[in-house]
Amino acid sequence: MGAAYFIMAILGCGDAQADCREVRLVETRYESAAACAAATSAMLYRNSDIDYPVLMSRCRPAGPIMAANQAKPRG
Repeated sequence: MGAAYFIMAILGCGDAQADCREVRLVETRYESAAACAAATSAMLYRNSDIDYPVLMSRCRPAGPIMAANQAKPRG
């Protein structure tokens, strides 16, 4: 079982795409990584009010994450 949905983070970067920082999360939830990636251009355009020389986006899993990634309790 993987992520239930994906979200997009908008990153503000310096010149040459250096020193990037997450500056905004898009409220839309995407059913798949592919759907999130397909919305990248539109979301960057809608979020172009951010004052950085370069804007980028990153799609990442959100919602329930696999329990296998968590430490097992010792008993």
